[in-house]
Amino acid sequence: MKRTASAGRLFLAVVALACFALAQAAGADHSFMPKGGRALLLDLLGAPADLAQLRVITQTRRTEPQWRDFVVARKQALSERELTTLAAYLAGNLPLPDAAVKRDDLALALPPDGRDLAWNGCQNCHSLFAGYLMQERELQAWRNIFLSPFHRELKMSPQEREEFARYSAINMPIKLDDVPPDLRF
Repeated sequence: MKRTASAGRLFLAVVALACFALAQAAGADHSFMPKGGRALLLDLLGAPADLAQLRVITQTRRTEPQWRDFVVARKQALSERELTTLAAYLAGNLPLPDAAVKRDDLALALPPDGRDLAWNGCQNCHSLFAGYLMQERELQAWRNIFLSPFHRELKMSPQEREEFARYSAINMPIKLDDVPPDLRF
């Protein structure tokens, strides 16, 4: 049976949440790494997220500048980096397909953000720190990593690759002292 793109995104989101929950249960602290757009959106809406408000947001298409204006109008205390990360995530991933928006567990249907993709993708082959956290690259340079033979084979959609690249261009590099010692090498 052929899986649809939205089913694949949902699967990745569930896997990302499960991996994050397992890591948290194991005592791993990932708080040193900047939050991605999905996490920032859910923070913006409060816990638990207002489902009606989340539905409206996930059905809306806006440009990055328009999403920035939307977030700024909510008067939330976000850093410039967080604001940029959230606007990029919303512009790149919304609107969601109608089937996802109708779900009662809509927060789980949100596409994985750059942080999710890094935690659940990069570490499968190499150290997250050595291969990722300390690199400063422009957006196109982050896109270019997917041109190498070993990255070309990653099971990521074009949208996920773009999300990863945009998140990374905004949020990397991280300072050595901010990374827990067991993840430095």
